[in-house]
Amino acid sequence: MTTVTVRTPAGWPTTEDEARAVQDELRARVRAGASGPPPGTGVVTGVDVAYDDERDLVAAAAVVLDAATLDVVAEATAVGGVAFPYVPGLLAFREIPAVRAALDALPCPPGLVVCDGYGLAHPRRFGLASHLGVLTGLATIGVAKNPFVFTYDDPGAPRGSASPLLAGTEEVGRALRTQDGVKPVFVSVGHRTDLDDACAQVLALTPRHRLPETTRRADGLCRRALQDAITRH
Repeated sequence: MTTVTVRTPAGWPTTEDEARAVQDELRARVRAGASGPPPGTGVVTGVDVAYDDERDLVAAAAVVLDAATLDVVAEATAVGGVAFPYVPGLLAFREIPAVRAALDALPCPPGLVVCDGYGLAHPRRFGLASHLGVLTGLATIGVAKNPFVFTYDDPGAPRGSASPLLAGTEEVGRALRTQDGVKPVFVSVGHRTDLDDACAQVLALTPRHRLPETTRRADGLCRRALQDAITRH
């Protein structure tokens, strides 16, 4: 496995106003509604990050799985300083430099990228999955553990049941039941896919657990990378 050092890109926003201006500029480039790769084909990559705020460290992981077997094909991590302060709605600016570094360190193309977070289900309709997709050109989806500021009716109890995730009357994602009787996850389009495809992908990635295997593997790996960095710090 490859571990690389995170470098904050030149010109990366440092203030809330600068970050929101970047969101406004890039949001128009999101391609929602395009069909992504069929579930169970090729490879699919999970990305996640872990923080140590006391040391101002962030670790990101990218784990490539065979989409049919869910076996690990490749993995990479990136560790470095946090690029942006914590501001709700602007978390992508903290995470993307590390996530991109991990993706760039992979020995193979990532295919579809599954983010632990939001895409269009974001107050400014430009969460991490959308931001990452626009910057990289990759197909991305967001799978979150909670509904953020949005509302939904509880889906039916069986696996595969879904209900709209709503901002007022606008559907920004779906609450998706990935296991019978278990709390749903919250799926939204990132870039170069549509909501039906995104939900189908998430069901293919959750044969046994609530969270996608992509997220589970990336979460464990970035936590280990962070702990290793702290030990060396």
